[in-house]
Amino acid sequence: MPIPLFNSIASWLLKKRYHQIELFLKYPLDVQDEVLQYLVDFSKDTVIGRQYGFSDIGKYEDFANKVPISSYEEIADIIERTRRGEQNIFWPTTIKWFAKSSGTTNAKSKFIPVSMEALDDCHYKSSKDLLCLYLNNNENSQLFRGKSLRLGGSKELYEDNGTFFGDLSAILIDNMPLWAEYSSTPSNKVSLMSEWESKLEAIIQESIRENVTSLAGVPSWMLVLLNDVLEKTGKNHLFEIWENLEVYFHGGVSFTPYKDQYKKLLPRKNFNYYETYNASEGFFGIQDRNNSDDLLLMLDYGIFYEFIPMDSYGNEDRAIPLWEIKIGVNYAVVITTNAGLWRYKIGDTVRFTSKNPYRIRITGRTKHHINVFGEELIIENAEEALKQVCSKTDAEIMDYTAAPIFMLDNEKGAHEWIIEFRKKPKDISYFTEFLDNALKSLNSDYEAKRYNNITLRMPTVHMARRNLFHDWLKSKNKLGGQHKIPRLSNERVYIDELIQMNN
Repeated sequence: MPIPLFNSIASWLLKKRYHQIELFLKYPLDVQDEVLQYLVDFSKDTVIGRQYGFSDIGKYEDFANKVPISSYEEIADIIERTRRGEQNIFWPTTIKWFAKSSGTTNAKSKFIPVSMEALDDCHYKSSKDLLCLYLNNNENSQLFRGKSLRLGGSKELYEDNGTFFGDLSAILIDNMPLWAEYSSTPSNKVSLMSEWESKLEAIIQESIRENVTSLAGVPSWMLVLLNDVLEKTGKNHLFEIWENLEVYFHGGVSFTPYKDQYKKLLPRKNFNYYETYNASEGFFGIQDRNNSDDLLLMLDYGIFYEFIPMDSYGNEDRAIPLWEIKIGVNYAVVITTNAGLWRYKIGDTVRFTSKNPYRIRITGRTKHHINVFGEELIIENAEEALKQVCSKTDAEIMDYTAAPIFMLDNEKGAHEWIIEFRKKPKDISYFTEFLDNALKSLNSDYEAKRYNNITLRMPTVHMARRNLFHDWLKSKNKLGGQHKIPRLSNERVYIDELIQMNN
């Protein structure tokens, strides 16, 4: 199909979808209620549906009273039964794909069920909606005159008892519609390569001569690829290679520590950055405005949302529906999905910035925070503090992690950071002091614990050697786009390993 014709047809179809998005913007609670009723009615004859009396559920309160909130560990057995070939346990249609998570929250990998409904009505629908929202805000876009350079963490799919498991990106590529494959680079063959360094080289070879108009991938790994592209071509910035590049669609990790580095690679003021919020369990949010830090919560993807206030998380775990949320409160996300996850804690935390429409910001992970001393340091605090410090000290960060130094005898506690810099600060002591002050300005609990060193003393910051985090991930066979560095932890497992490798 000629590219101009494809461009016209694709743009027309995507703009039609925008009218459906307007429907859930106008009637968000009605749409969520319909999603819940569909999920319950459709699954009433499953093992789970009979166990919890789905046939008798007529409203949200019935659902909340009958169905318990669960973590992965609590449903691992029924997922394993489905992986061995049993069906109709938690979802009525056949489940044959399982997205193997990177296991950053726990050492053990998780196998997240992926149904055909989840593929069609959530993952692929969200890809179209991302383009739809972008085009709606950028009417002069020439996005479809070229291709999207995608960088996933794909590996081949593995078969086990008639079911398949692998990275979510491998499942998506294996079932990818023709329109998506036609408009993307590199080829599926290269995207599914398992050896990371060889894969980067192959991506560059295939994509360097394409007319790339957009980028899509996790910021930390995409940065590695783009710097390799510049190194191999000898160019100063990416527009010398792909002059029609206009947008970077990113997600997976916070963009905050990397944004200034991307601006150097992409030095056009009108270049767009669009954030997404997705996981193996589903696709949840899309940036719906240019130059915004907020994500529109997508309400018609077959996912019903609930939220647990983080100040009570782990105690009573009482979830509230969308219509009871408050702006500015930090919540753990609970989802019920069209792949058979029922009131499932995904481990992410968000806060709402708007109710009309419902927009959110990702604040971190329920287990990726530091709260050993009552300081309640979350990833959002850490990312913003590092952004301020880098601006002040002209430093650039590639990766980092932090953990507590526990109190010993009469010694106060502290936070210990190990940071890999692309551009090192001139004075690490000044960097550390500014980081401490930035955290105090952003987090009153941290400030209280630091007051006169009452509980916490000055943090310790180590400068990591080059490629430390790369080597650490490689040692765990976790190189690639879907694997992430645990940013904050209440334990010292990660940081002790990294410090040992750094010596």
